Amino acid sequence: MTIEIAKTARVSRLADLEPSVRGTKISVREDVVIDSFVKIKSAGGEGNVVIGARTVVNSGCVIYSGNGVLIGEDVAIAANCTLAATNHAYMERGRLIREQRFISSKGGIIIEDDVWIGANCVLLDGAVLRRGCVVGAGALVRGELPEYSVNIGVPVRTIRYRE
Repeated sequence: MTIEIAKTARVSRLADLEPSVRGTKISVREDVVIDSFVKIKSAGGEGNVVIGARTVVNSGCVIYSGNGVLIGEDVAIAANCTLAATNHAYMERGRLIREQRFISSKGGIIIEDDVWIGANCVLLDGAVLRRGCVVGAGALVRGELPEYSVNIGVPVRTIRYRE
């Protein structure tokens, strides 16, 4: 796997960007900040991770590449969020879960520009956060959130729109 980090990006020496054995790519664009104890791991698919310019990923976040994670520009991701663009298989009782591998993708994770994701959120495969939306702390996102919406809860629900 290729890890491309723009010269102006700031990646903490305590962050862990793990190379892939399948040839997928991590791309960190200009002026991105990746804080301590962020883990980016290629797992569960063949998607790339792209982090757009001026995005901040705070401490303790984990990003599993799975079927692809596309993060736009000017995104703020608070501490301890998990982005899991992958789906484990588990239906066969006669086989251990760890032996069942993964199921088909729901499209990876797409986060458009100017999005704010609060602390401790979980984004699952198929999550699409449209431009300018806000996700409150602790939310679970597995579908599409409208542009400029404000969203909270488990599962997430839209409660208003930015003015």
